[in-house]
Amino acid sequence: MSQAGTVRALEDVSFSLEKGESIGIAGESACGKSTLGLSIMRMLQGGKIVSGDILLEGESILNISESEFAKKHRKKNVAMVFQGAMNSLDPVFTIEEQFIEVLKQHQYDGDFKKKISEMLSSVGLKNNVLKKYPHELSGGMKQRIVIAMALLLGPKFVIADEPTTALDVLVQAQIINLLKKLKKDGMSIMLITHDLPIISEIAEKIGIMYGGKMVEFGTAHDIYKNPKHPYTQALLESIPSLRSKKIPKYIKGNPPSLIKPPEGCRFYDRCPQAMEKCKKDPPKFKTDSGYVLCWLYE
Repeated sequence: MSQAGTVRALEDVSFSLEKGESIGIAGESACGKSTLGLSIMRMLQGGKIVSGDILLEGESILNISESEFAKKHRKKNVAMVFQGAMNSLDPVFTIEEQFIEVLKQHQYDGDFKKKISEMLSSVGLKNNVLKKYPHELSGGMKQRIVIAMALLLGPKFVIADEPTTALDVLVQAQIINLLKKLKKDGMSIMLITHDLPIISEIAEKIGIMYGGKMVEFGTAHDIYKNPKHPYTQALLESIPSLRSKKIPKYIKGNPPSLIKPPEGCRFYDRCPQAMEKCKKDPPKFKTDSGYVLCWLYE
């Protein structure tokens, strides 16, 4: 809810992810990417899920109580690295105290020091960071600590929301390599970002979001080599390339209001291939690897 009315932040999103697979969620700011991650974590602030379902290993996580979800799934089966993670550490507690707090909250009955040391090692950090406060660490170190906290209880599925934002190129590469290692070890990952080249490093599947909807979903190969939705095509054309002399194109216009979204295709006003029928409800056509919401594939 907002002062202007109800925001329909996320609609018509459907995809599946197998064990050890990764999906990249891409799109402009305010298209619903983070809302998707928070919905899976059942951490929507001021919002609610009014229809649909979320299945984790075949079990609906929307049909159980908040306490049961927190005890059974949160951080244990599914965890999230939040956007702006570098600012999510408490400035008045040491790193060690914050790790211990997570373990205590989830009633971990093992050796605290051993577990924390293992997690720090997995993200390339040494135990000497434990006695430090967040302000004594670099941005890259804080980002890796937050990732280590998300991995502390061994989740099978991790949602990483813009994990490389505001980091320099070297640290970005370190985070990407860490995500690759986690994936190789069998963890499923959802990478939320506006940066399509980063997704190409990690994900086998890609979901393209626009105006609160997933307008195209498919394998990374198909999305990059044969994008179907005009918005997906426009996103790819906006990426500069060292191999091509083509000047990147920008997408004219502005995203639609999600308080009163258009009845038909939400990309209609900005689409160079828009037709009269696009003012209707956009269809969902199956593709070889997923689906696309576009009348061009009727």
